Amino acid sequence: QVQLVESGGGLVQAGDSLRVSCAASGRLFSAYVMGWFRQAPGKEREFVAAISWSGDRTYYADSVKGRFTISRDNAKNTMYLQMNSLKPEDAAVYYCAATPGGGDYYRDRSYYYWGQGTQVTVSS
Repeated sequence: QVQLVESGGGLVQAGDSLRVSCAASGRLFSAYVMGWFRQAPGKEREFVAAISWSGDRTYYADSVKGRFTISRDNAKNTMYLQMNSLKPEDAAVYYCAATPGGGDYYRDRSYYYWGQGTQVTVSS
């Protein structure tokens, strides 16, 4: 089992950068595909980015491609999401999630474990 805790959210202005982190505890962090999802008020949770076990493969939603970078440090049991050129439409609660694999990385139902979320607010 894996426990996930997000941190690093906050209030920024449009165009600013922010990095959110996901600290994992439990066994074998490196054995899990990790993902970031977000949910804005009144909207469904949506895929943002995912990263393979070793970090050699990354995947992004079209809406964040070129602006966001997902990474992981397996030695520190931590995943990151670097968000640049933030837009008001990026404002949401950001969740990290973990899966041992085998499902579609962009579907939230593929993930077994979830953090509690961290709020990102972007003012225009």
